[in-house]
Amino acid sequence: MSLDDLETDVELAYDDLDDYAFLDRESRQELAMLGAALDADTDELLRRAIHLLFQSTTESGRLDFHLRSTYDVTYDEYLSGMTFDEMTGGTSVQQPDDDRRYQF
Repeated sequence: MSLDDLETDVELAYDDLDDYAFLDRESRQELAMLGAALDADTDELLRRAIHLLFQSTTESGRLDFHLRSTYDVTYDEYLSGMTFDEMTGGTSVQQPDDDRRYQF
Protein backbone atom coordinates (compact mmCIF):
# COMPACT_ATOMS: atom_id res chain seq x y z
CA MET A 1 0.00 0.00 0.00
CA SER A 2 1.08 3.54 -0.60
CA LEU A 3 0.42 7.10 0.49
CA ASP A 4 -2.16 7.38 -2.30
CA ASP A 5 -3.97 4.32 -0.93
CA LEU A 6 -4.00 5.83 2.55
CA GLU A 7 -5.32 9.16 1.26
CA THR A 8 -8.08 7.35 -0.62
CA ASP A 9 -9.03 5.24 2.41
CA VAL A 10 -9.11 8.28 4.70
CA GLU A 11 -11.25 10.22 2.21
CA LEU A 12 -13.66 7.29 1.90
CA ALA A 13 -13.84 6.90 5.67
CA TYR A 14 -14.43 10.66 6.03
CA ASP A 15 -17.26 10.51 3.49
CA ASP A 16 -18.87 7.69 5.49
CA LEU A 17 -19.15 9.91 8.57
CA ASP A 18 -22.37 11.64 7.48
CA ASP A 19 -24.18 10.20 10.53
CA TYR A 20 -21.68 12.00 12.76
CA ALA A 21 -22.56 15.57 11.77
CA PHE A 22 -22.23 16.59 15.44
CA LEU A 23 -18.45 16.21 15.14
CA ASP A 24 -16.34 19.15 14.06
CA ARG A 25 -14.14 18.90 10.98
CA GLU A 26 -10.97 18.07 12.93
CA SER A 27 -12.65 15.29 14.92
CA ARG A 28 -14.13 13.82 11.75
CA GLN A 29 -10.69 13.88 10.08
CA GLU A 30 -9.06 12.19 13.08
CA LEU A 31 -11.82 9.60 13.25
CA ALA A 32 -11.44 8.91 9.54
CA MET A 33 -7.67 8.46 9.96
CA LEU A 34 -8.17 6.07 12.89
CA GLY A 35 -10.77 4.13 10.92
CA ALA A 36 -8.46 3.77 7.95
CA ALA A 37 -5.34 2.97 9.97
CA LEU A 38 -6.96 0.52 12.38
CA ASP A 39 -9.45 -0.87 9.86
CA ALA A 40 -12.11 -0.52 12.53
CA ASP A 41 -15.80 0.31 12.51
CA THR A 42 -16.58 3.91 13.47
CA ASP A 43 -18.96 2.90 16.26
CA GLU A 44 -16.30 0.61 17.69
CA LEU A 45 -13.74 3.43 17.61
CA LEU A 46 -16.15 5.70 19.49
CA ARG A 47 -16.75 2.99 22.12
CA ARG A 48 -12.99 2.60 22.55
CA ALA A 49 -12.57 6.37 22.84
CA ILE A 50 -15.18 6.56 25.59
CA HIS A 51 -13.50 3.75 27.51
CA LEU A 52 -10.09 5.38 27.12
CA LEU A 53 -11.39 8.78 28.26
CA PHE A 54 -13.15 7.19 31.24
CA GLN A 55 -10.04 5.24 32.23
CA SER A 56 -7.66 8.19 31.94
CA THR A 57 -10.08 10.50 33.79
CA THR A 58 -10.46 7.96 36.58
CA GLU A 59 -6.76 7.15 36.89
CA SER A 60 -5.72 10.80 36.92
CA GLY A 61 -8.17 11.65 39.70
CA ARG A 62 -10.08 14.14 37.56
CA LEU A 63 -13.29 12.10 37.83
CA ASP A 64 -13.14 12.15 41.63
CA PHE A 65 -12.33 15.87 41.57
CA HIS A 66 -15.40 16.67 39.49
CA LEU A 67 -17.63 14.26 41.41
CA ARG A 68 -16.50 15.73 44.71
CA SER A 69 -17.00 19.29 43.43
CA THR A 70 -20.49 18.64 42.09
CA TYR A 71 -21.92 15.77 44.17
CA ASP A 72 -19.63 15.67 47.23
CA VAL A 73 -18.81 11.99 46.63
CA THR A 74 -16.02 10.03 44.97
CA TYR A 75 -16.26 7.27 42.38
CA ASP A 76 -15.47 4.66 45.04
CA GLU A 77 -18.31 5.99 47.17
CA TYR A 78 -20.60 5.80 44.15
CA LEU A 79 -19.59 2.19 43.47
CA SER A 80 -20.09 1.13 47.08
CA GLY A 81 -23.38 2.99 47.36
CA MET A 82 -22.32 4.78 50.53
CA THR A 83 -20.16 7.69 51.56
CA PHE A 84 -16.92 7.40 53.50
CA ASP A 85 -18.75 8.61 56.61
CA GLU A 86 -21.35 5.87 56.19
CA MET A 87 -18.59 3.25 55.71
CA THR A 88 -16.89 4.30 58.94
CA GLY A 89 -20.11 4.49 60.95
CA GLY A 90 -20.44 8.27 60.91
CA THR A 91 -24.00 8.26 59.51
CA SER A 92 -26.79 5.76 58.96
CA VAL A 93 -26.22 3.25 56.14
CA GLN A 94 -28.73 2.55 53.37
CA GLN A 95 -28.74 -0.64 51.33
CA PRO A 96 -26.52 -0.22 48.25
CA ASP A 97 -28.16 -0.16 44.82
CA ASP A 98 -26.69 -3.16 42.98
CA ASP A 99 -27.34 -1.53 39.57
CA ARG A 100 -24.58 0.96 40.33
CA ARG A 101 -21.94 -1.64 41.09
CA TYR A 102 -19.98 -1.20 37.89
CA GLN A 103 -16.45 -2.45 38.48
CA PHE A 104 -13.79 -0.50 36.63
